[in-house]
Amino acid sequence: MTQSKAVVVGSGFGGMALALRLQASGVQTTIVEKRDKPGGRAYVYEDEGFTFDAGPTVLTAPNAIEEIFQQAGRELSDYVELLPVKPFYRLCWEDGYSFDYSNDLEDTNAQIAKKSPEDVEGYARFLKYAEEVFQQGYVNLAHEPFLDFWSMMRVAPQLMRLESYRSVYSMVSKFIKDPQLRQVYSFHSLLVGGNPFKTSSIYTLIHVLERKWGVYFPRGGTGALVQAMMKLFTELGGELRLGAPVERILTQNGRVTGVAAADGWTTGADVVASNADVLHTYRRLLEREPRADSTTRSLLRRRYSMSLFVIYFGTRSRHPDLAHHTVLFGPRYRGLLTDIFDRGVLSDDFSLYLHAPTVTDPSLAPPGGEAFYVLSPVPHLGKADINWEEEGPRYRDRIFEYLEERYIPNLSRDLVTSRLFTPADFAGTLNAHLGSAFSLEPVLTQSAWFRVHNRDSRIRGLYFVGAGTHPGAGVPGVVASARATGDLVLKDLGIKGKSKKN
Repeated sequence: MTQSKAVVVGSGFGGMALALRLQASGVQTTIVEKRDKPGGRAYVYEDEGFTFDAGPTVLTAPNAIEEIFQQAGRELSDYVELLPVKPFYRLCWEDGYSFDYSNDLEDTNAQIAKKSPEDVEGYARFLKYAEEVFQQGYVNLAHEPFLDFWSMMRVAPQLMRLESYRSVYSMVSKFIKDPQLRQVYSFHSLLVGGNPFKTSSIYTLIHVLERKWGVYFPRGGTGALVQAMMKLFTELGGELRLGAPVERILTQNGRVTGVAAADGWTTGADVVASNADVLHTYRRLLEREPRADSTTRSLLRRRYSMSLFVIYFGTRSRHPDLAHHTVLFGPRYRGLLTDIFDRGVLSDDFSLYLHAPTVTDPSLAPPGGEAFYVLSPVPHLGKADINWEEEGPRYRDRIFEYLEERYIPNLSRDLVTSRLFTPADFAGTLNAHLGSAFSLEPVLTQSAWFRVHNRDSRIRGLYFVGAGTHPGAGVPGVVASARATGDLVLKDLGIKGKSKKN
């Protein structure tokens, strides 16, 4: 019997997770990656002795990744060590208030009581609601593909009962009254590219997901987890091709037949799964396939998440008062998000996420130094016509001045190295439509059945994995998409998804 062959386009967490599932189940799988290293958004930069994780730094639901290794008869802990992060985040405001966010219920209640005593009971009710959403939205539905409208209608009553039509912020405000505590429990949707004032309240499940399984960081950085997954993939017999941008997904008579890369390499395949940007896949990789045209037109009309402006920088000194993850709220919350998502304005003020991994793992910087990245949510390229080559250095300087004034004393004196990644880089380097950092915006009308399906209905053998398909962005989301897509592929190939023991 001929062994089935699959090609996964792109090596982000979703692509890696899918490739591992297929390879462990007996499908000969090749990952084809544009860049010189695997990882997609989880790329790694090394400079002046510093190691910078380019993308995902908040690792939750590690059990989902552990399960992938177990399917292959291995243990994740034999490949990489996951270090717990406490607090999960430190949230800071310009008035000096801060909140250490963790899954310690006693400490959480104490902090809420000190800030707003009436909200202790409100938080308890919010947590009960969010637990219901987590059970329905993540446990029951995240791994299930929505391939037809009726699959959506079957769960509609539960979604309506949970008031999924309300926004995250609206639902949080139903339970919690203090304005800053409302920000504490609504900012999570930004981690998957959504505006808390518009993203479905289903995304309150992130709060419970973190409470249940914690937040972790791999020793050696997120890149160490990428290396672990790729080591297992190649041990199982998978092939990784780097520096090979896919130019075309080959089709014949409405079915995929393989891929062609820019370097002239081609291969046949029974299955092609794209971990690339969904619109780039349909508009560019399938531009010669007429069956892709209607989906391309539809995707051009969709709403896309905001972009990000990211600075990676290293200092020659340590900053012991910082947390691993710090959210720095600016003077405005709703107004700033309106500027980003609706008005397309690069505001004078900003809210920032500061990542200081050397708090947990000092090996990521030279002795006595510290590695950072700081990101600012900004409008995508379709919202704001900004020349980032010119504006980027100015915006960097503004952010550095802000950090030095409030959070990192002597930053300008101690700075060793820095580099930028702008919306233009998301578009150019990652092929992200409009420079969107998280693909389709996670509003209710672009979720589940309304999102790009895990399996294309018009082109046989074509599948999707990653942020643009169900269930959405974030490491737990894209890993869940790999499970949903992997189950479809194996079923369509007539393969039982059993672990392959090596």
